[in-house]
This record gives sequence, C-alpha cells and structure tokens, in this order.
Amino acid sequence: MAGGLLAGTGLSFTLSEDQETIRRAVAELAASFDEEYWLRKDAEHEFPWEFYNAFAEAGWLGICVPDEYGGSGLGILEASLLLEEVSASGAGMNGASCMHMSIFGMHPVIVHGSEELKQATLPRVVSGDLHVCFGVTEPDAGLDTTRIKTFARKDGDRYIVTGRKVWISKALESEKVLLLTRTTKLEECAKKTDGMTLFLTDLDRDRVDIRPIPKMGREAVDSNELFIDQLDVPAAHRVGEEGKGFRYLLDGLNPERILIAVEALGLGRAAIRRAVSYGKERVVFGRPIGMNQGLQFPIADAQIKLDAATLMVRKAA
Repeated sequence: MAGGLLAGTGLSFTLSEDQETIRRAVAELAASFDEEYWLRKDAEHEFPWEFYNAFAEAGWLGICVPDEYGGSGLGILEASLLLEEVSASGAGMNGASCMHMSIFGMHPVIVHGSEELKQATLPRVVSGDLHVCFGVTEPDAGLDTTRIKTFARKDGDRYIVTGRKVWISKALESEKVLLLTRTTKLEECAKKTDGMTLFLTDLDRDRVDIRPIPKMGREAVDSNELFIDQLDVPAAHRVGEEGKGFRYLLDGLNPERILIAVEALGLGRAAIRRAVSYGKERVVFGRPIGMNQGLQFPIADAQIKLDAATLMVRKAA
C-alpha cells in the first residue's frame, strides 16, 4: 500500500517515490522464485542459496550499511519494505530469515564497532560473502537477556568464552557470530543490564559444537544449539567497551522487532492472496465458494486489519 489514513488515529503515511521503487523492485526479484522453489527448499532442509545470492548480487543486503562500506546507507523503513515484500512474495520466513541478520543485525557493529572491525566485515556482508549469526538467547535466558550465563574471561589481549546458546539461526552457514556474553557475573553487577560484553568473532568449529534443532516449518533456514568450549576471542573482536554490550545490542534488537513485524505482515498478505485464489477456484454446488458471504466477510475483515497494522508498523519504522 502506498499510503493511507488509519481511521480514528489521525495517523497518515505515504511512501516516497524512491521507497515505492524499492518496494516494486524487491517484489519483482522475489517473484522470480515461485512457491515450488520454497516448498522444495523447506522439504529438503536446504538453505536457499539461489535466492540469497540473487539479492546479494542486486545489492539489497547492504541496504542499511553506510555507503563508505559499500552499502546504500538507508534506514529501517527501507529495510522494512524490503523484508515485507520478500515475505509477501511467498518466501515467507524462509526468505526473510536467510537475509534478516545481514539487513539490520550488524547495526550494533556499525554504531559501536571499531573502524578495523567495520572495514573487515561490513563490505563482506554487503557482497553476501560473509554470513553472521546472532548469538544471544540461551536455554535459561530466552527473552530475559540479563540472565545469560555464557562467560568471557579476560586473558591478556584476548577472552576465553564458554557457554551455551540456543535457537541460533543460520549457524551452520555462518563464519562469524555476534556473540553476547557476561564479563561480570550477574550477582556482582549493580544493575542487571551491566557486565555484558558484545563480540563479533569467528565461529571456530573446533571450539563451538553446532547442533541443529528439528522444527515444524521454516526448515530452509536452520536453528541450532551452540555449545561453546574455551573459544579464543581476540580483544580486537570486541564491539565497543567491555560491560556495555546490552546497551549496544539494543541498537540491533529494537529495529529488529519492527522487521519481524513487517515480515509477519508480508506473510499475512501471502496468506490472504492464497485464500482469495482458492475461493475463486474451489467450486461447490455449482459456484466458487468465494461467492459465499461467510467466506467474503472474514477475508475482507482480515485485509482491513492487515492494512491498519501495515500503516502502524511503517509509521513506527
């Protein structure tokens, strides 16, 4: 939707010409991968390399990376348009998840990382050459991030990391991990958000055991448990200052919530499109079932709610 007014709120929102161009271009590229492609990738638990590489070659992975590192330097709204259209194409969460981390997950590094760290990683993210996974959640610390136990012990000019992470997407394909650890135990911190440190470091398979988790859906993109045993992390891989990792992480987590929301909206658009198509094609008692008001009302109501949600999320972006 190019724009509109959200009834009863006074909120209005209209996309610019450039933003509409982004939306149309992404939709056209995503449409070249049909539902059979995604059905096959999901059934075979196979990463969608062709899809990912097509978006990398078109420059979309660098949409939010500053131009000095090869990106487009755009913001969360443009990233939202991209991932909503990817999801809405029928790619769903398989399509969105394969590039989600590249699109905005590196923002803590962009804002707080050293120049050396940015030069070494961001151009490779833009080109699609570097895959990074997000190492935050743990078995006993899901949404309560302050209770993570993975610990980084300082040892000269490096850290030795031990711990466990869970539900880590794309770990099997990733070369590096954006890893949140504790460098001060929770009970020793004045504030529970203190004492956490963020690293962008190598996912050394000799020190990190990656175990895929069976799922019901989104099987083209793996989810994993990570068992970290004495991982050697150079201090140069630290993002910002020691002990301030939680604050840095919010620069990625907060925008990510918007991206997850628009991906869900795109999935809703795809579902409505398929429901309408089925309603036109399925014939019972001599006429398409879509002619029955009992089907028309729920679909129309769902579309109205989806339009309202889209406007609200785009306004938040």
